[in-house]
Amino acid sequence: MAEYPHIDFNELEDKAISQPLITHMFSADPSAHVFDGKIYIYPSHDIDAGIPFNDNGDHFAMRDYHVYSMDSPDQPQAVDHGKALNIDDIPWAERQLWAPDIAKKGDRYYFYFPARAYDGRFKIGVATSDSPVGPFFAEPGPIKGSYSIDPAVLDDGNGTFFMFWGGLWGGQLQKYRHHQFHESHDLRPDDEPAFGPLVARLSQDMKQFAETPKEIIILDEAGHPLLAGDNERRYFEGPWMHKYQGRYYLSYSTGDTHYLCYATGDNPYGPYSYGGRILEPVVGWTTHHSIIEFAGKWYLFYHDSSLSKGVTHLRSIKVTELKYHRDGTIQTIDPYPGLKV
Repeated sequence: MAEYPHIDFNELEDKAISQPLITHMFSADPSAHVFDGKIYIYPSHDIDAGIPFNDNGDHFAMRDYHVYSMDSPDQPQAVDHGKALNIDDIPWAERQLWAPDIAKKGDRYYFYFPARAYDGRFKIGVATSDSPVGPFFAEPGPIKGSYSIDPAVLDDGNGTFFMFWGGLWGGQLQKYRHHQFHESHDLRPDDEPAFGPLVARLSQDMKQFAETPKEIIILDEAGHPLLAGDNERRYFEGPWMHKYQGRYYLSYSTGDTHYLCYATGDNPYGPYSYGGRILEPVVGWTTHHSIIEFAGKWYLFYHDSSLSKGVTHLRSIKVTELKYHRDGTIQTIDPYPGLKV
């Protein structure tokens, strides 16, 4: 059943700035990368598992990953290279293969993914391959000290890689204090600093953290940390990191307010200063994305639920050009000009 009864989806399709890149199955959380001059996309794979909607995201019951490729962002459909990793091949994972990412070091590809372990807690795993399309072979256990969801990895040059991750509500980030889980922990009060994503440098073998994770602080225009009650700007989930003109750009989803925002900093650890919105709300509850440069232009990969006529957990990935102002700020994108969702 459609969850947006007020929307005419024929009108939405006409006004949309982009169309789904995959139409034979549902896909979300696109992590796009350029390897050897070709675009590869690593999304999650939405399925209808028959689980009722709840704020913990149990209805997002993905069980495998496919890899897709494009010769250019103008290609109308991405090429499906088939199943690259299945939950049955991950010894420690029970369910919910959520948003992944990948990194290349030397001739090896390192695929990072969150999954709920048998103790009910999300952890982050890594699988490897000698091909960008897999198949990927998972390590027997998750990364030591990992928790929560949404890994995103930055190649910072000179063989140094950083992972950014973390998500609230179903992503369980609010259940941790000083990297320790307790069921009684919850969201911070509205007048306290908001949760930030976590960051850690990866080990040389790309399979562990090389340091204790640190929480990133995002500052407002006055230099104060964004507050937990600042729902239109504070971090919720879905971090991505890219560099532009020597600056670090941390972009993320505000979750329950449905914005895609960004902040900038001088180093991977921050602090970061809030910069503005990248994307206005789309049809579909979440906004999880990636940003890449290709052939001298920048592109935003994102998703919405237009193909499923608004079913929140059945999404489809899309791409559109991303542009900067001269001062380095990002121009806000309206996914459906003239139509409010």
